[in-house]
Amino acid sequence: MTVGLLGGTFDPIHRGHLDVALAAQQALKLDEVWLIPARHPPHRTAPIASAAHRFAMVALAVAGHPRLRVCDVEMDVPGPSFTIDTLERIEARSPSLHGSLYFITGADAFREIKTWRRWSDVINRCHFAVVSRDDDPAGFMRSALPDLAPRMYDAPSGCTTTPGICLIDARTAPVSSTEVRRLLREGRSATGLLPEAVAEYAVRQRLYAEPEVLETPRG
Repeated sequence: MTVGLLGGTFDPIHRGHLDVALAAQQALKLDEVWLIPARHPPHRTAPIASAAHRFAMVALAVAGHPRLRVCDVEMDVPGPSFTIDTLERIEARSPSLHGSLYFITGADAFREIKTWRRWSDVINRCHFAVVSRDDDPAGFMRSALPDLAPRMYDAPSGCTTTPGICLIDARTAPVSSTEVRRLLREGRSATGLLPEAVAEYAVRQRLYAEPEVLETPRG
């Protein structure tokens, strides 16, 4: 079985995330793609929504997509969710997946691969699926990371025996979680930017609403 792994803060999950997951699944004919909410994401400020709420939103988002799953491997991790540690945990859970994992990322994130913890170990441990995002076409990775270019190949070519980097040129929605949070905070519609069930959940739970301002009692 071939499995794609898409980690993220998902605060909240939106169409761009789903587009990346589905583009990788379709280009590489992956059996499943597991979306992994990070309990404590590294390299960024703390999420607005709790890990439990973000996990619930991902579960709602993947419902109806038969090859997408939500994975709880990071839910009990006390520290930051580094990719190398995630891969080790998943292989410990499912040893049969060794050699058949694809770590999925947008081209914008992969551009910063050398800032990742133990990045050389990461790219030698599993295949990568790099999907175009906004102004970052996947094909540009060859010039952005020339020393890694020999390991890159274009979809839909099959994976190499050793861990390779598959470049997937696909249209993905130009959405950001920051934009979605702003709309929800302002009480505006985010229709079309994230799954309807996720939007309804976020509004119902008031995850991104402005905090209530209590009036100072007058004496």
